[in-house]
Amino acid sequence: MRLLPKSAFGQTVLLIGVLLLINQVVSYLSVTYYFVRPTTQQISSLLATQVQSVQSQGLMSAPLEQRLAYAKQTKVEIMTTEQALQQGLRDATHYNFMSSQVSSQIGVKADVRISTAETAVGSEPYRVWISLSTRPNIWVSIPLIGGNDAHISPPPTMYLMVIGILSVTGGWWFVRHLNRPLQALQQAALQVGRGQFPPPLKEQGSSEMREVTRAFNRMNQGIKQLEDERTLMTAGISHDLRTPLTRIRLASEMLPEESEWVRDGINEDIEDMNAIIDQFIEYARFDRTGEWENANLNTLIGDMVRVHERYESHHITLKLTSLPDTPVRTVAIKRVLDNLIENAFRYGGDKISISTFFDRTKQRVYCRIRDFGPGIPDNELDNAFMPFKQGDKARGSLGSGLGLAITRKIINMHFGNITLRNHPEGGLVAEFWLPGAH
Repeated sequence: MRLLPKSAFGQTVLLIGVLLLINQVVSYLSVTYYFVRPTTQQISSLLATQVQSVQSQGLMSAPLEQRLAYAKQTKVEIMTTEQALQQGLRDATHYNFMSSQVSSQIGVKADVRISTAETAVGSEPYRVWISLSTRPNIWVSIPLIGGNDAHISPPPTMYLMVIGILSVTGGWWFVRHLNRPLQALQQAALQVGRGQFPPPLKEQGSSEMREVTRAFNRMNQGIKQLEDERTLMTAGISHDLRTPLTRIRLASEMLPEESEWVRDGINEDIEDMNAIIDQFIEYARFDRTGEWENANLNTLIGDMVRVHERYESHHITLKLTSLPDTPVRTVAIKRVLDNLIENAFRYGGDKISISTFFDRTKQRVYCRIRDFGPGIPDNELDNAFMPFKQGDKARGSLGSGLGLAITRKIINMHFGNITLRNHPEGGLVAEFWLPGAH
């Protein structure tokens, strides 16, 4: 499991987050050790001194009149638990760290509580309630003069967390704004890799990003120009070649009847040459005809199977499972199926098997076409998809070697993938998958 992000966006956000976290930790420790701790220790020391003064004068067990007189002079009241509950103790908050500090200074376990401005009774916004373990039913109430100017609380963790979250959020937004042109460039590069040519990208972002975008737009325009020129050149060559082939066909028809076998041989060669020329044109133009539509792959397979059922020597075993509709260019996918089925019959014998299934986890539609021929050597499987590379030499390959190259280009255009492998029990398996949605 990889914890560190790979993208520049993720790494930058992680870096900002780590730096801000370090900053918050340092700020937290600084505030705690240099401001909060000395302040609370000073307050606790004053409270402990006040409690010791009350103890030394015996006020906790003194008559009510003496306690009232002391409260009138110092505003420090000594009362029972019942009286304290009525005066605001019920809603007071217990402070562990102050209880520990007061207990350590007076040598007796103390319970320190503070009533806030909302819960205190009287003019003082804050009052401290202290009870000693030696006299648990007696509470000493000490007002905090000037407490409205400073709130007694533990270290301001919540404030630091809010500042950290806002800082990370701002850093995330800033980095995303910087990486948005890079994401657009990535998507455009993927389109060019599939043989598509997106419109020029808008030059935005930093100066370096603008230069990269400008260079990419020039490269995209140059590749498109080369593609158009190649298509135009291939169309011209095919036109120039078909003219003499047509003349040869006409000339062969004028041969005497006793040379019929020669005429048939010439016509077969002409048909082969026309088929090869058609493959060159098909590969060069990278057919993008047809609109995208939702179609079921099983239906397309059924159409192609019915075409091959006309041949008595073709036997196809179907193992089709239920598939969802997939966005495809129907004509292009039918060309893929026709190429794979034709190759299976040509090189693998008169029997093939076609199976389909749907991967719900990855949301992919799979199709496998298996023949029962000799297969292809494992070291030549990768070359089978290369233009003009015939990986089927072991199976008596004929043709131009463009069929599988065209097939892979169409599958890539559909955002899928195609592979070849030898079956353990013999034969070759061609498998491709298409995404359930774009």
